[in-house]
Formats: sequence, C-alpha cells, structure tokens
Amino acid sequence: MKTFKVVLITITSLGILAGAVFFSIAYFQPKPGGLRVETDTPASVYVNSSLVGKTLFKGTYKAGEIVLKVVPDAAGGNLFPFETKLVLTPGIETVVRREFGATEDESSGDVISFEKESGKETSLIVVSTPDNAQISIDGVPRGFAPYKSSSISPAEHQITVKATGFTDRIMTVKVISGYRLSVFAKLAKVKEVAPTPTPAPVLKTYIEILATPTGFLRVRTAPGSAGEEIAQIKPGEKYLFLEEDLSTGWFKIQYRAPAVGLPNGITGWVSDEFTKKVESEEPVATPSASLNPSG
Repeated sequence: MKTFKVVLITITSLGILAGAVFFSIAYFQPKPGGLRVETDTPASVYVNSSLVGKTLFKGTYKAGEIVLKVVPDAAGGNLFPFETKLVLTPGIETVVRREFGATEDESSGDVISFEKESGKETSLIVVSTPDNAQISIDGVPRGFAPYKSSSISPAEHQITVKATGFTDRIMTVKVISGYRLSVFAKLAKVKEVAPTPTPAPVLKTYIEILATPTGFLRVRTAPGSAGEEIAQIKPGEKYLFLEEDLSTGWFKIQYRAPAVGLPNGITGWVSDEFTKKVESEEPVATPSASLNPSG
C-alpha cells in the first residue's frame, strides 16, 4: 500500500512537472506576427517568394523579417506590382495597403507597423515618399516627414500626409501603449493633364467689296451682266468666297449666311472689277444684303 502511494505521488508529480514544462514552452515561445494586405484591385500575395493568397489577405508568420510582394491580377490591367521588406512584431498585425498605378510614381499606399517600446511609452514615426511631406495629426499640422513624436496619446488618430503635386494620403491608426507606431506613406503623383492643343488657324478666303460709282454692287444669279440681279451689297463688306468663273473672272459668294429654314444660305455672283480677295483667320460676319425682289 505504501509503495502504491509513492508511485501515485511520483506519477502525479511528473504530470504536474510535464504540464509546467509545456506551459512554459507555450508561454515563452515567441508569438507569431500578423499580416494584413489590402489593395484597390484583386492581387496575388507572395511572402518570401511563396504565393500565400489573394487580397484581401490575412495571415500569421514567425515574427521577424519577411519579403512581401503584391502583384495585381491580369484583370487589373497594366499595373505596377509592389514589393517591400517588413519586420513582423510578435502578437501585432502589420497592415499594408496599396492602390496600384501604371507606374511606381502613379501608385500609392501605406505600411502601418509596431515595435515594442520599453515600459508603457508610446511614440510615432512617419516616413513619406516624397520626402518632406507635411504631416497633420487629427487635422492639426505637426511638421514634415520624417516626423517623430513621443507625446502622442494611446488612442485612435487620423494622420494626413500631403505634398505639392501629389494626392493626399489619409490614414486612421490606433496607437498602442508600450509600442512605437511606424507609418510609411507613399503618395501618388498627380497626373498632369496635357493641355489641349490649340488648333492651327484656318485661313479662309473672303471677297471684299470695293468702292463703286453707284455706291453699291449688284449680286446676280450667274456670272456676267446677263445674270439676274438678286441683291445689292455695299463697299467695305466682306463675303465668303466660294468659287471663281474662269471665263468672266466673276466671284461666287455667300451673301446670306445659313440660318434656320435656310441651311445653305443664299449665294450669288459679283463682278471682279469692284472686288478683291482677302485672307482671314477670323470668321467674318456676313452682312445682310439688300435684296432686289423686282430683279
């Protein structure tokens, strides 16, 4: 009986000891680091060159340095992939966000990570591309990147990063007591809109009416004096030139501009004796000719 008690106590002690060992191993073994990857278009996620999933992606890995690569799917078009090195913190999720562009300059994103501080201190560091971007916290300008602060409260804050010629980057982050929050913000260049080219001026030919003995010039239905008179126009006026009659030298003009119910306007012929051709880049208003209804 005494031997049985000794054996039972020994087995119980060994069980307690084994449990304590396993607990110690589990307790003191480093916790894995979390990784979250968000993109504006579906993309494949690679960790240390191995495909691990698609965005939106969440996973855990051994704390320490990893190489992250995010490649937009073919359906996303001709977009520029993203690759970086990250240091995962035990028990903390590192967040990577990316908006893809056709080039690195046109791409944007941010990486939010944490690093353990001594005690319960909290701090913040913001790094930007481009350098010297303006940093605002909760709407208040604080300085320029790289920006550091050891007086930020452990709470949720809005961080804005802006630079001339780049799109603003706005992030909502939660500062944790006892950790340093690191924010890397990549701004996208504002696309320069190519100026609309000014069309080359188009020269048009007009017929200018010269001085006449009668103070007006007759417009006829056909070239030559045999044509029926249909209107009278005044010296100094200009009319759009349409064609020239080679046999008489007379000019065909548009003496009444197109209008509602008159899509082609009214045309007629004038003598070349009291007219001349002129070139102009600007449209010339066609005066209202004095019609001669009696012919």
